Amino acid sequence: MWVRGIRGATTVKHNEEKEILQATSELLQQIVLDNQVIPEDICSVFVTTTQDLTATFPARAIRQMQGWELVPLMCSLEIPVQPSLPLCIRLMVHINTPKNQQQIHHIYLNEAKILRPDIVKN
Repeated sequence: MWVRGIRGATTVKHNEEKEILQATSELLQQIVLDNQVIPEDICSVFVTTTQDLTATFPARAIRQMQGWELVPLMCSLEIPVQPSLPLCIRLMVHINTPKNQQQIHHIYLNEAKILRPDIVKN
């Protein structure tokens, strides 16, 4: 069993609470689905946002998901390097798994697909 990191990112169109929560939930659900993990396998989730997202904490979306109440979550701001992708939410999900690095599926949705075109599935 190893601890592996699963990266993911997505964007929203507006700095609005509902949109941020929905996008965060959608991203995490896709990570979980594509990597066949359950909350019990999760060590922690590190969440970052760009500085233009201030309407809510994205981790609230994760905390509201059934079974995720005890998963450690941490939110932070992304480093403001210019030009960076605006209105972006990033996740780093740490899991306990027997999978090797090549078996991990990183997920990039919406405009965030430009961040890692080398691994984005179409």
